[in-house]
Amino acid sequence: MKKLSAVQLKQQALVFSVADKLEAQAREELPGMLQCWFDVQYHQFPGSLLLRFQFDSEAALTAAEPELKNWQKRLSVALLKKGVVFKDKHRHLVFTTEGPE
Repeated sequence: MKKLSAVQLKQQALVFSVADKLEAQAREELPGMLQCWFDVQYHQFPGSLLLRFQFDSEAALTAAEPELKNWQKRLSVALLKKGVVFKDKHRHLVFTTEGPE
């Protein structure tokens, strides 16, 4: 894997800090939420950022679905505070039962 540039390292640190903060909040507020993980292509940041909230079961996922838009907004606001603006805030966070494997 290619070494990240200084700018990409800053982007990575920013994404980690926001993801960790949202993960802690989600574990408290969303029953069955296991972890938050993300995928990003740093050369296409922020458009390629995709956070996933992983749930332990389909039932927990279904129960959390009505809250998805609120969490997408929280992600957008958290990144906006760090100076990152999304064109479409609804594409960057999804709920899933799949793990990062």
